[in-house]
Amino acid sequence: MSYLVDSYYGETVAAAPVSQRVAFIRRTYAHLAGAVLAFVGLTAALISTGLAEQIIRDVFLASRMSWLILMVVFIGGSFAAQSMAQARRSVGMQYAGLALYVMLYTLLFLPILTIASDPKYGIGNPRLPLQAGIVTLAVFGGLTAAVFWSGKDFSFMGPILMVASFLALGVILSAVLFGFNLGLIFSALMVALFAGYIIYDTSNIIHRYGIGEHVAASMALFGSFAMLFYYILRIFLSARSD
Repeated sequence: MSYLVDSYYGETVAAAPVSQRVAFIRRTYAHLAGAVLAFVGLTAALISTGLAEQIIRDVFLASRMSWLILMVVFIGGSFAAQSMAQARRSVGMQYAGLALYVMLYTLLFLPILTIASDPKYGIGNPRLPLQAGIVTLAVFGGLTAAVFWSGKDFSFMGPILMVASFLALGVILSAVLFGFNLGLIFSALMVALFAGYIIYDTSNIIHRYGIGEHVAASMALFGSFAMLFYYILRIFLSARSD
């Protein structure tokens, strides 16, 4: 999920020799795997040491406006991280952007993962995040295979996804400000939205990115994968609460 739509740089993957295309795709998915493992490891460490609950108290529950402030920080930080990861930046800057991106998602996901993994909150179960993760991997793998198999360019989805994202953001901000529950239907719609982003991002990896933009490409995929997981986990939690 990239906020920097169609900002690619250099020779595109589609125009590169086969060997370079294969190398780019391998590097992209290797970096995606590394980002996911870093996210899982960092989150697990924060929860197991008790730091997650302290962060939730000090950051998320500090005031009524904490969630709104966090959303502003997350969106602004995401723009900054994606800008840092562009190929025209130094290699060190690109990896710093990826690290910042993973840390932002780790912070954003701490409350739901803490609740989902700890039975003391009433609906938690240590296996729940793993189950949601398996479903997310299955959906991600199926969509990825379908895009590669079709070979089609889905870049036309970019403006549609951006408009849908802004609408969803408006609903989320309203929920934060006025305190209403978004519910199961909203989570299902968001799963569909981020499934669309996975199709879009995967298509861009095949057709649109520059051959040196594997870090930026992996970040876009990581964001879509992470948000898909988030809303699948919300659906699991909603099912347990019912």
